[in-house]
Amino acid sequence: MTLATDLAHKWITPFMRSLRLESGLSENTLEAYRRDLVLFFEFLEQGAADLLVEKVTANNIEHFMQERLGKVKAASVSRELSAVRQFYIYLQKEGLREDNPAAKVSIRGIPRSIPVSISEEEMKRILDYPDTSTPLGMRDSAMFELMYATGLRVSEIIGLTVNQVNIADGMLRVLGKGKKERIVPLGEIAAKKVAAYLEDGRIKLVQNTVQKCLFVSSRGEPISRQYFWQLIRSAAIAVGINKSVSPHDLRHAFATHLLNHGADLRVVQVLLGHADISTTEIYTHVAKDRLQALHAKHHPRK
Repeated sequence: MTLATDLAHKWITPFMRSLRLESGLSENTLEAYRRDLVLFFEFLEQGAADLLVEKVTANNIEHFMQERLGKVKAASVSRELSAVRQFYIYLQKEGLREDNPAAKVSIRGIPRSIPVSISEEEMKRILDYPDTSTPLGMRDSAMFELMYATGLRVSEIIGLTVNQVNIADGMLRVLGKGKKERIVPLGEIAAKKVAAYLEDGRIKLVQNTVQKCLFVSSRGEPISRQYFWQLIRSAAIAVGINKSVSPHDLRHAFATHLLNHGADLRVVQVLLGHADISTTEIYTHVAKDRLQALHAKHHPRK
């Protein structure tokens, strides 16, 4: 039995069991993580790393990532690093290692995919664009406000049902990746827009009384991702925003604007439904000006 095989038998089964119970990741992602770790163990074997838990360093992991960078797409390498990070988080929880050697590992040569930056003023123009005198305009206004107020993924917002929204409590239940449920606050403006749409817009669009989806087309059917993208893009163009704006950019604006106004990164992580905070950190890049201002204001050595 090779070292890689031995490590796989020893660690992967309990690690995957832990992920299934705690992370809410999809089966596809879990299976990808399992394959990623087998590759990592095989790499360690080539380097004669005797004991995974005791001897692996950040340098070992960086070398693995750089080797993989020449063989597969950047997105796959990023996922492999995430798998290794999650594995060492598991070892820490089990008391088998005090540190996480993958915590500060970055992958040189991979440009991070940064969403389009939308300012608060630009966001207001998009939100004010829909004509709320029509049922479709009421729908669009409610969708845009809800996405900006909650940071939902496009798949989550088009999959929302009427029963998932609680206007009275100002909350909604979201079924995210891996069918993991989270509770997200609506916000006062979004709640009012959704309530108006439900009372006077949706009822004029829905032809089938058993339709459960919150947001529907002119024919009373669930809308598609592509259609939602077209709505956002058209609104941005109409208000003079010369950027290729997508639904994900509204999610990005939600996170960035929260951080700009002092929100804690961990809170934003929970609201976005990210399993790994390293995923949330991408949204902090445009908040750097605020961080620098806070540092200049409060640090004793100005």
